[in-house]
Amino acid sequence: MAISHALERWINAGSFSTLLGHRIFTRTALAPGKEPLLLIHGYPTASYDWHKVWPGLAERYSLVTLDMLGFGLSAKPPNARYPIGLQADLCEALLQQHGIVQPHVLAHDYGDTVAQELLAREREGRLRLASVCFLNGGLFPETHRARPIQRLLANPLLGPLLARVMGYSSFERSMLAICGANPPSRAEWRDLWSLVERDGGRRALCRLIGYMEQRRLHRERWVGALVHSCVPRRLLCGAADPVSGRHLAERYRKLVPDADVVVFEGLGHYPQLEDDTAVLEAYVEFRCQAR
Repeated sequence: MAISHALERWINAGSFSTLLGHRIFTRTALAPGKEPLLLIHGYPTASYDWHKVWPGLAERYSLVTLDMLGFGLSAKPPNARYPIGLQADLCEALLQQHGIVQPHVLAHDYGDTVAQELLAREREGRLRLASVCFLNGGLFPETHRARPIQRLLANPLLGPLLARVMGYSSFERSMLAICGANPPSRAEWRDLWSLVERDGGRRALCRLIGYMEQRRLHRERWVGALVHSCVPRRLLCGAADPVSGRHLAERYRKLVPDADVVVFEGLGHYPQLEDDTAVLEAYVEFRCQAR
């Protein structure tokens, strides 16, 4: 499948690093005097999720991101279990590689859970975080409304079979079903699918989706970190998302003290792709308030 010039430019501007023994695609925009911001993408896509907000963020901050293990251009070991803890380790390794000791974090979907693990480590004194901002994701396993295709992929018998036969059309239908009134274009979905299936990536889908069970198993640790952290935090939430939309924002307000929530009416699961201007403005506002 041919990729767009935008994705081609994204790839060419990145590089590969060996982190914890794995070949990992990374992208940076580092500048002296600008505070560091770590961007953590979601499932099943890759760091390219951030390409629309990247220029606006790079004007203000030093940026680092990666395709986590099993995603995008990074290694996709066929027999890996992909624990969230390992993805957090990779994020820490990337930060250490660039000498970053107290990053801000902007995360989405699967990346929210990785950010929650980083928050848990911050509470344990293992690292320092300056702030964390979440986009739509399963912050609370009890409010995560998995789609039928996610439940099938998570099935140990059916998941590998479904992943093997899954094609672009079913991917596009599934993604459009979780977006709002202004979804990404077909060209953007094709780019994202090309990253999903690259290097046998379909095989990794049903292993990566084990994050849903990990969220249930580690709820006390990850929700506890979110609720009790002293790090400035904000939720940016596309209300029309059937997976983690308005109901997520309501749960967040109920459980998180002094909850800072911005709800985007009409946007779905991928606010940063559906309305990058609104997301950028809300994030910059958060950072101004968090000083």
